[in-house]
Amino acid sequence: MIDKILIPVQHLTLNSVFLNREVKIDCYLPPFSKEKSPVSLLLINDGQNMEELGLKTILAESYARRETTNLLCVAIHCGTDRKNEYGTACSPDYKGRGSKAGSYTRFILEELIPFVRKITGISSFADKSFAGFSLGGLSALDIVWNHPKEFKNAGVFSGSLWWRSKALDDGYVEDRDRIMHSQIRVGHFYPGLKFFFETGTLDETEDRNNNNVIDSIDDTLSLIQELEQKGYQNGKDICYLEIKEGRHDIATWAKAMPAFLKWGWSVI
Repeated sequence: MIDKILIPVQHLTLNSVFLNREVKIDCYLPPFSKEKSPVSLLLINDGQNMEELGLKTILAESYARRETTNLLCVAIHCGTDRKNEYGTACSPDYKGRGSKAGSYTRFILEELIPFVRKITGISSFADKSFAGFSLGGLSALDIVWNHPKEFKNAGVFSGSLWWRSKALDDGYVEDRDRIMHSQIRVGHFYPGLKFFFETGTLDETEDRNNNNVIDSIDDTLSLIQELEQKGYQNGKDICYLEIKEGRHDIATWAKAMPAFLKWGWSVI
């Protein structure tokens, strides 16, 4: 059955004024039915890793199991300046990284999405979502959180939610200096937004506050708490997947991807 599900992939490029570079994208097209059902859009950071992740096979298997509605996945290849293009648009981190995150946001909204509409002929998507891994996960969450009228879901795999405005040895205060946590704390509840988080128990070994919980899990759980304080419900608006012995690598994220797809675009 899986072999009968064809996932056409288009390899495209567009020149970005905001990023001042050529951006490669891979479009994983949905297997349209004859009725041409509504199509959702999923943008994915670090798209250069999707072949290794096996996204094409994962999508085919998901469709074969009838778990996923029609989904157009646009995998965005990162540039050589990844640490500056990804991050939080409101502020760079304490080392100045993420200085181009605002430009990357404008690229997504003002260049990429119109380009995808044009080349696919899909003028209106059922909904739009954004996912990413590590620093790309932080970037996806930042863009979704700050543009709730544009997006529905955020997928954050091993997200770099430690992203901070101060170094640990420079007066760092956990409840104040994690940039994404602070944005949510001062933000508002936006009805309809949903969040998927994945971490692995072997994501890293760092434990900066010595509470016997690795930082990647600690930062993710505390960010979920911030979302709950805003009114989002765990289990309804928020899904948290912790993979035992999962690592900060593509193989682990590949294990989590089917659950993310089923969570976000389940066939009712």
